Amino acid sequence: MHRRHPEIDPQLLSETDEQRQLRTVLRDLYAEASGVEEVRKHLATPRGYDEALWARLAGEIGVHGLAIPEEYGGSGFTFAELAVALEESGRALYCAPLLPTVVLAAHALLLSGDRRACERYLPQIADGTLTATVAGFGPDDRPGESREPAVTAEQGGDGWVLRGRADFVLDGAGAELILVRAGTPAGPRIFACEPASDTCLRTPRRVLDETRRQALVEFRGAPATAVGTAEEAEGTVSATLDTGRAALAAEQVGGSGHALDATVAFVAQRHQFGRPIGSFQAVKHRLADVLVALEAARSGSAYATACAAIASPQLPVAACAAAVVCSETFRLATAEYVQLHGGIGFTWEHPAHLYVRRARGAEVLFGTADQHRTRLAGLVGLATRPAA
Repeated sequence: MHRRHPEIDPQLLSETDEQRQLRTVLRDLYAEASGVEEVRKHLATPRGYDEALWARLAGEIGVHGLAIPEEYGGSGFTFAELAVALEESGRALYCAPLLPTVVLAAHALLLSGDRRACERYLPQIADGTLTATVAGFGPDDRPGESREPAVTAEQGGDGWVLRGRADFVLDGAGAELILVRAGTPAGPRIFACEPASDTCLRTPRRVLDETRRQALVEFRGAPATAVGTAEEAEGTVSATLDTGRAALAAEQVGGSGHALDATVAFVAQRHQFGRPIGSFQAVKHRLADVLVALEAARSGSAYATACAAIASPQLPVAACAAAVVCSETFRLATAEYVQLHGGIGFTWEHPAHLYVRRARGAEVLFGTADQHRTRLAGLVGLATRPAA
C-alpha cells in the first residue's frame, strides 16, 4: 500500500533556471520550425515528421539524451528536464516519436538494468540516429483481462525468435528498434528486436490522431535478444508505463496551455456588438474554468515528474493521478478552443481540430481515466465496490 500523503521535497516541484532556459530555447525553435503548417506538411511524408528538426533537437539541444546517463552518451540530467521538452513539444503539437523513443524505449532499457543492451542502443537514441518503441507492454490495470503476452519467444539454435502480434504500437511502422514483452516458459521477458521486412510485418493503423502514428506489428520468427531478466521484466514494464504516463501528462499540459492562450488571444480581438467577445461574462467564466483546470493539471504533472526524476516509490500514485487530471484538462481546453472560436473553430483549416484529436487519442493511450482511478484506489488502500 502507498502512503496517502507522500513526502517529497517541495523544491523538486519548482522550475530551475536551467529548465526555464531550456523551455525558452525550445519554444522559440518550435515557433520557428514546427508551426501548424509545418506539422500538416510533414504528416504527408513517409515518416510523418520533420527529420531535420529531429536531428537538430538531438544534436543542437540534446533533447533525446536529457534523461540518459553520460556513460550511455546522454547529458546525465533527469526526467524533470525531459518533461520540460515534452511539455513544449505538446504545446507545439510536435509529431515526431519522442514519446516512444526517448521516453518508453529509453527508460525500458534503463530500468531493465541490462548494461549490454544500454551500451548498444542508448547512445544511438541520445544522438538521434535511432528511433525505438515498445510493443506488448499494454496498460497493467485492466480488471478481468489476461496479462498473458500476445507475443511469444522461442529459443532455437541461433537464439530467440518472436512470434505473435502487437496492435496499436506507437511508431510501430517506422521504429528501428522494438522492445517487446513476450511470453517464455520462464514467464514474460523483454526482448530487443530490430525488425526486418521478411520476419516482421508492420501495418500502419488509421487512427484519430494522425500526429501520433500507430501500427499493427506481426512477428513471424523475428530474431530478438533478451533484455534484463525474467524476474524483473514485469516490474520494468510497469515502471516504464508509469514513466510514460508522467511524460504524457507533461505533453497534455503543454497542449492545454496552447489551447487556452490561443483562445484568450482570439476573444480579445474578436468583436461583437462593438466590444471584444472576451469582455462578456459568460466567456470569462468559461476561460476561468479552463485556467483553474490547467493549474490543477500543472500541479499533478509536476508531482509525477518529480517522482519520475528521483525514482520515487510514489510514482505509480502520482502517474495515475496526473493521467486523470491532465487528460480531463486537455479535453476541456480543446473543447473550449473549438467552441469559443465560433464558426472558424469547426473548420478543417483551423488548427483546433488537430489538438482535439491529440487530446482524445492521448486520454486512452495508457489506459482510460476510469482505469486509472480504479488502480489509484487500490494503490492508496481505498476499498472499491465491484461493478454491478
